[in-house]
Amino acid sequence: MSTTATKLRTISLVCIGTPDQDRAIEFYESLGFEKRTDTPFGGRYRWVEVYPPEGTTGIALAPPPPDRPEVEPRNTGITLTTDDIDTTHAEMKARGVDVDAEVSRMGDPVPPMFWFRDPTGHTLLVVESQG
Repeated sequence: MSTTATKLRTISLVCIGTPDQDRAIEFYESLGFEKRTDTPFGGRYRWVEVYPPEGTTGIALAPPPPDRPEVEPRNTGITLTTDDIDTTHAEMKARGVDVDAEVSRMGDPVPPMFWFRDPTGHTLLVVESQG
């Protein structure tokens, strides 16, 4: 293994397959995300990026490839933070977001958390920030 460090510095985007980009944009904007990029490419495709109100890592809402138009819902591994897990959970539930029935509390050092699903069925995690 080489001892020379790569020049990798940050995670800028996490890409998830999204068959209905307009519906996904509307969903993420309803959660407070900002659409920063919506650019046509490759003739019939759009490159879409949404970002949470704070931070620099976004979610790319990518169209599926033409040979696989169906998108299988995945656990994305995306973790979002909030200062108030109970209020965030209640607000998302009131908006009709597909959230877990209750906040999971496993005790220290694991923060309170819950999962939710986007319109494609992809799962994302919300944790309460510690500190």
